[in-house]
Amino acid sequence: MKFFGKAIAAGVTAAVLTLSAPATAIAETLADVLADAYKHSGLLEQNRAVLRAADEDVAATFALLRPVIAWSASVGTGRTRSSTGGFVTDSTATPVSVGLSAEILLWDNGATQLAVDAAKESVLSTRQSLIAVEQNVLLTAVQAFMNVLRDREFVALGESNVRVITRELRAARDRFEVGEVTRTDVAQAEARLAGSRADLAAAKGSLLASEAEFVAAVGRRPGQLVAPTRLPATAKSREDATAVSVRNHPNIKKAQHDIQTAELNVLRTEASMGPSVSLRGTVGLNEYHNSSRFSNSGSVSLNLQQTIYQGGRLTALLRQAMAFRDAERAGLHVVRHNLIQQAGAAWAQLEAANAQLQASDRQIEAARIAFDGIREEATLGARTTLDVLNAEQEVLDAEARRISNEANQYVAAYAVLAAMGLLTAEHLNLRVEQYDPEAYYNQVKSAPAYYSKQGRDLDRVLRAIGKE
Repeated sequence: MKFFGKAIAAGVTAAVLTLSAPATAIAETLADVLADAYKHSGLLEQNRAVLRAADEDVAATFALLRPVIAWSASVGTGRTRSSTGGFVTDSTATPVSVGLSAEILLWDNGATQLAVDAAKESVLSTRQSLIAVEQNVLLTAVQAFMNVLRDREFVALGESNVRVITRELRAARDRFEVGEVTRTDVAQAEARLAGSRADLAAAKGSLLASEAEFVAAVGRRPGQLVAPTRLPATAKSREDATAVSVRNHPNIKKAQHDIQTAELNVLRTEASMGPSVSLRGTVGLNEYHNSSRFSNSGSVSLNLQQTIYQGGRLTALLRQAMAFRDAERAGLHVVRHNLIQQAGAAWAQLEAANAQLQASDRQIEAARIAFDGIREEATLGARTTLDVLNAEQEVLDAEARRISNEANQYVAAYAVLAAMGLLTAEHLNLRVEQYDPEAYYNQVKSAPAYYSKQGRDLDRVLRAIGKE
């Protein structure tokens, strides 16, 4: 990349580095910035928590296949007054009862297991959503990085332009003193200098805005940014980019898992309309305060049940599940066409940026040749001060256009990666500790109890996450 070469002279390069950061600052590459954005993104943390919640859906549904054990206790008081043969008696009783029950689902036509499978598909879908968020975070960081680089060069270019026009104004005044030019020439140089100072102020304002965007995207202020030297490897053609996109993009994978979830929900709804079998056992103890009376009880029962009629609710839920399934299937069609359009558009923008960059190089070369010639002609009196200023402005515009085109080229290249589903920390080989979506899932998928060792370990993990 010629970010600090063709567009600006070596003296301007020093100004850029001075403006960017103190001399003791550590140079920061694009990879460094992307790594920091990955580590400090609150959006990623938010969606990781959403994924953990989806993991817990699997555990909560799986737990329905296990025994449900509950205890109950009650204490009360009662007063009885009775009359027998003219004698009135009062009695007070304080019953105390304690009970323990256990129930387990033996068979429900497979409805609960289908619910577990649907929850697992939902987890896989949520993982793809997390990858999509990761791509957006990294692409935003790329844009912020290139915008700061671009605007810093705009500021350096503007400062260089102010210095050049100041010299032109000084020369115009000297020539006016000796009668070589008129007052009009001096006024034109003064007007152009005021305009260049206004442009410089605007460039500094844009730089401040870009730095604020950088802070939002990366989590810190930009330091001494080092321009990248080569574009990332993408695809060889538009067709290749599109093919990878419809096969690999997280949105297409998410849509596929959503369809599978919806289909499992249809089967689960159908299965829930059938009978279910459960085993239930209870034990109880009843005693009376200030009395020797007591009773013990226990029972074991095998229960078979099925809902026959519920006002049409069961069939409505089945039709609703089918409608959701059809919607997800149609959604896959929409997602596929959107990805084809996005990949094609990203590839077109990259090709356009490449062509614009090449044209900018030729424009700069021609504008500099023209400027040098017009300046020489002006010393001989064949050109006016305005001609020189206009030629200098054309060089400035060409250099600014190249800076912008080069920044656009890099953003477009990373946008192609994002359209292909490859703008991830793993694919870019960023130096970060990558988030493992399976680690938490593997700990909770078997629904560990709160007081078990695994449950206590999970509690410590969640507490640590909450403190971060």
